[in-house]
Amino acid sequence: MKPIQSNEDYQKYVDEKTPNSPILKNCFNAFWVGGLICAIGQIIFEYCQIRGIDETNSYTIVSMLLIFTSAFLTTLNIFNKIGKFAGAGSLIPITGFANSIVSPAMEYKSEGYVLGVGAKMFTVAGPVLVYGISTSIIVGLIYILFNTQNLILV
Repeated sequence: MKPIQSNEDYQKYVDEKTPNSPILKNCFNAFWVGGLICAIGQIIFEYCQIRGIDETNSYTIVSMLLIFTSAFLTTLNIFNKIGKFAGAGSLIPITGFANSIVSPAMEYKSEGYVLGVGAKMFTVAGPVLVYGISTSIIVGLIYILFNTQNLILV
C-alpha cells in the first residue's frame, strides 16, 4: 500500500473504502415505518373516539401508548433494530424521544439509580430539551413584542 501524502490521496482512499449507502431504499424504509407508526397512532385515536372519549383525552391516550410502547420495545432491544432498519422513520418525535430517555437509563443502571440512571438519563435528550425550551421562549417573546393585532390603545 502506497503511503497517503496529500488530501487528494486521502480522499481517494476514503472513497475506495466507504461503502455506498442505498439512499432510495433507506428513504423508502423511513417513509413506510414512520407512516406505520403514525397510522397506529391514528387507529388508537379513532378507537378512543368510538369509545366516546373526548378529543383531548384521546390525544393524551395516543401519546401515552406510543411512549410506553417505544420505551418497552427499547428495553427489549427491539426499537434499536427498528431504528437501524427505518432510520429517521422510527424517530417520530414522541417515540424517538422515549427511546432517547430509556436507552441511556438502561446503559448506566449498573452505576446506581442516582449517579447512573438519574444523571445519565438526559444525556441524549437534554440538549434537545434545553434548545427546544430556549427557542420557544425566544419565539414567545418576539411574538409578544411584535404582536400588533391585539394592542390596546388608550
